[in-house]
Amino acid sequence: MCTTCGCGGDGARIEGVHDHAHAHEHSPSGTFKGVRKHAHVHHEEGAGRMIQLEQDLLAKNNAFAAENRKAWSQKGIFVLNLVSSPGSGKTTLLTTTIDRLKEHVKIAVVEGDQQTTFDADRIRATGVPAIQINTGKGCHLDAHMVGHAAEQLGLADNSILMVENVGNLVCPAGFDLGEAHKVVILSVTEGEDKPYKYPDMFAAADLMILNKIDLLPYVNFNVEKCIDHALSVNPKLQVIKLSATTGENLQAWIDWIEAGLANVRGGKEATIAALKQRIAELEAQLGKG
Repeated sequence: MCTTCGCGGDGARIEGVHDHAHAHEHSPSGTFKGVRKHAHVHHEEGAGRMIQLEQDLLAKNNAFAAENRKAWSQKGIFVLNLVSSPGSGKTTLLTTTIDRLKEHVKIAVVEGDQQTTFDADRIRATGVPAIQINTGKGCHLDAHMVGHAAEQLGLADNSILMVENVGNLVCPAGFDLGEAHKVVILSVTEGEDKPYKYPDMFAAADLMILNKIDLLPYVNFNVEKCIDHALSVNPKLQVIKLSATTGENLQAWIDWIEAGLANVRGGKEATIAALKQRIAELEAQLGKG
């Protein structure tokens, strides 16, 4: 039971880890076969108990996210958490992006859906590795699930990991995976008031992609109003308008990714340089002694 939204979490599965039964604690938002933990709450326990469970759940998730972030930072891996409603075009955007980038950077994908491997199969067809997490009744990925999936993928240094979260604009907002950025994708076939309806997601994101702009002549969607709504929720939110299908303005998205990857690689190199400097200083001190 996810205390954030009330979803049931039993039955989550990661491809290739079906018999996962070691002694890690799994958050109630998802479990692995052989290790089931269920946060059962009786109504009579009251709101205070529910709040405590939610705090415990998020604290555990944040601890796993911190471990993920540290490990990925040390390897110079740029991680993006793609979030949206179902049907926004996330998977099409992913496959198009992979086709643009895969020749000069290693890419891997973690796919999140309640059921099926359809999206992971589409990603693999591009030639890059992908692992599917089926969350069962769960409505979001958590840091522990993604950390294990990343281990299965064997991520290369200085690479990109893209996480396609379960289609949902509610719960994924509250679960840090250890990513560098949350990217919220909104298509013009949805309502321009989505940022007001689901403010937590837009507040948590660093970038909003307004997708399917090729359909603007055929839908009733006010781009300026949508962006105004989003910026009123999150004034620091960056916005890119594009069409994953036609490729219109896709280069702006590619440039944003490449800049982020360069920044992560730079951080890794700076850390290595600082460690080497410290080692040199300690060796010099030992030599004087």
